[in-house]
Amino acid sequence: MPKRSMPLQDRPCLSLQGPLSSQSKGTIKRKSRGSLSEGLDIECTPTELIQQWSPGHKHQCINSKGKENCGEQFVLFKRSRRRKESVSGISWDHLPDELLLRILFCLPLQDLLRASVVCKRWHRLAFDESLWHSVDLGGLTHMGSALQQVLTTGVRRLRCPRAFIEKLHITDTSTLPMVQMDLSSSIVSTSALEVIVCRCRLLECLSLEGLQLSDTIVSALAQNPSLLQLNLSGCSGFSAAALGHMLKSCSRIDQLNISWCSFDNDHVKSVVGNVSSSVTQLNLGGYRESLGLDDVKVLVERCPSITTLDLSDSTQLMADCFPVLSQLKHLVHLSLSRCYHIHLAALTDLKKTLPKLHMLDVFGLVHDSHLPTMKKESPLVSFNSKPFSSVARPTPASLIGCSSEGTMWNRKCRLRLKV
Repeated sequence: MPKRSMPLQDRPCLSLQGPLSSQSKGTIKRKSRGSLSEGLDIECTPTELIQQWSPGHKHQCINSKGKENCGEQFVLFKRSRRRKESVSGISWDHLPDELLLRILFCLPLQDLLRASVVCKRWHRLAFDESLWHSVDLGGLTHMGSALQQVLTTGVRRLRCPRAFIEKLHITDTSTLPMVQMDLSSSIVSTSALEVIVCRCRLLECLSLEGLQLSDTIVSALAQNPSLLQLNLSGCSGFSAAALGHMLKSCSRIDQLNISWCSFDNDHVKSVVGNVSSSVTQLNLGGYRESLGLDDVKVLVERCPSITTLDLSDSTQLMADCFPVLSQLKHLVHLSLSRCYHIHLAALTDLKKTLPKLHMLDVFGLVHDSHLPTMKKESPLVSFNSKPFSSVARPTPASLIGCSSEGTMWNRKCRLRLKV
């Protein structure tokens, strides 16, 4: 048989079972290059044989001065990785949102605003509506941008009296969750005020004392059926029809201060004819020529539960109003200051006329020299104890200048601006 046609397994020099497989690795490495080429030139050479005859891989020699590399055999020395020292405490990033909100809840307003610029997460948490339930911006004069941002936080109790509010650029028309709001004596345009009030549906206490209103604003107040205390003292710019509609819709009003407004006879009649029958405190002072005895009769018949009534500066009232007022069985505080047509003699028999009366204000009507005599005749009555009315006012005049000045309807706001 020719040499080339011999089967692979029959060839003695390439047989896997022959003496080649029993040769040591050292003997194979000593074979000459010629004998290697003779085996590789033959067809169908096995892969295992090629691997055995291939030269070994060259190992990279690493120069090292260490003692472990001094011998003939190279040793790779692997140093153990240093463990990171455990940091005491917990990272702020690992705290859940609930715990961070509780921490931010303890911060005053200025510090809360500083925390809001730390990172995006803190900014989101710092303006969470749970932190902005009650805000006091009193003392901040130009508050257009500040008020605009506060209104987006879901504030429910807002106090910013005597402020200058510029135009508000608010495109959101969703309902505000406002429950209590004090904008007394602020400088605010009617359009800006409409933007705020027209979005309120949940108001319970509101003070707009001294502001220029409109029929739109007064009509918007009619959409707050839960309104309990309303202070519109010194307001102007709305009609008697809008006023009557609002009072009729807000049937739960308990305290109403509507004194010294720009009213005529129609406005007064609209008040006494539509005010809530459940009202207990009413300030209707300041209407010298507009409020008469007939209006008092309508008021007493409609609102028998009145405990505090202020009719100051009603110059049309005379002594014949006392028999009408005696029908108010729960009347405790009566103010008739500067009602000059009421004679002093009509005030001497208050025990029989108003048996439950405890306070009577008659500033400008009774001279100070006559007060001791009146106190002897009515020892249970306190005369001229309150020069200013506190009906529906968020901060009574008696608290101005003291530590409780920042209160709003007997409660302080949690976030308060320190100027």
